[in-house]
Amino acid sequence: MSTGHRNPRIDLIRGISILLVLLHHFNIAYRLNDTPLAQLISWDAVRAVVRNGNYGVTMFFVISGYLITSNANRRWPDFARMDLRGFYVLRIARIVPCLLLLLGVADILALSGIAIFQNHAPQGTLVSLWVVNLASLTFWMNVLIGLYGWVNYPLGVLWSLSVEEVFYLTFPLLCVLLRRPSRLIAFWAVIIVVGPLYRAAHQGDEGDFLYSYFACFDGIAIGCCTALLAGKRPMPLLASWPVQILTLILMAFLYLSYPISETNILGVTVMALGTALLLIGAHHGHGEVSQGRAGAGLRWFGRHSYELYLLHLLFLGAMRSILVPHAVGGAEKLLLLSAFLLLSAAFSHVIARFYAEPLNFFLRRLLWRPARAGESSVPTEEPASCWWARGPH
Repeated sequence: MSTGHRNPRIDLIRGISILLVLLHHFNIAYRLNDTPLAQLISWDAVRAVVRNGNYGVTMFFVISGYLITSNANRRWPDFARMDLRGFYVLRIARIVPCLLLLLGVADILALSGIAIFQNHAPQGTLVSLWVVNLASLTFWMNVLIGLYGWVNYPLGVLWSLSVEEVFYLTFPLLCVLLRRPSRLIAFWAVIIVVGPLYRAAHQGDEGDFLYSYFACFDGIAIGCCTALLAGKRPMPLLASWPVQILTLILMAFLYLSYPISETNILGVTVMALGTALLLIGAHHGHGEVSQGRAGAGLRWFGRHSYELYLLHLLFLGAMRSILVPHAVGGAEKLLLLSAFLLLSAAFSHVIARFYAEPLNFFLRRLLWRPARAGESSVPTEEPASCWWARGPH
């Protein structure tokens, strides 16, 4: 969405989600158990914050389903007449530039001989770089991880993008096939029920109960249903501050109390439903969010969450190659954490402003064609912050 169309509350939720993911990955690399912070408030308290980054991804899935559905419904109120080509152009323009950048940099670093960026064989089978790149580009990195483990450090984040890309591939087809919002809601309701059942049936395999398609699709489906239901009728009770605050408290309790390995069966569903309630609050209370400094940092992280998510392991991998984790002391880890967050944020901002957004804008201009007479030849959600764009979009 352009700056003028952004919902600051959704950016805030995304900012929290990406920060949880970044903290989780940093703790995996540099365990924070011996830091002054852990000594001050206890390691158990710190670990409770940093161990469940996968719930941050669950929140991303819900937001993705919500935004894709609400934006599509605004552009094509009649789902049966959705412009398939137009939908795919929008997704390609947003996703592919950063994805190709990640693959290119990771491959160059791997071929340069830097060990952490090369493929590994955690389960005894070495997978070629060609296969990893193919899985990244054809939506089955999560399947590859389930089969062979975390074979490539910086490209491991693409497991969740593979889940979302399959959703992007099927979403417009479902809309055209099912035609009516009520049928779509019924279909997604089945997916919502299947999610916890699938996770319960695959508890012995982390690759299945956390990373496979049906272990994650229920979060996306909850987001899709939320968009249609929130757009259909006002929900003042669910959007009220008491309900919103209670939702945050319950989500925080679930997040902090148990590791996701113990709670994923229904925990993922509960966290997704909580995110949906927050999105209903964002939908009906867009103007109530303060534009002050209190949440500005988190909103900034939310606006750059895609670039941050895709590229942050490049920085963390470089840090691990230069500063071996077991040789870094506790106080130094906190300094490294600050440097990691700042460098990742700065790099993501540069990539978004001078690479991803300009290419997003350019590809939409180049590939978009009006599906019907009178339809604008340019999508409305263009990146308004493109540094080279001139005039109204």
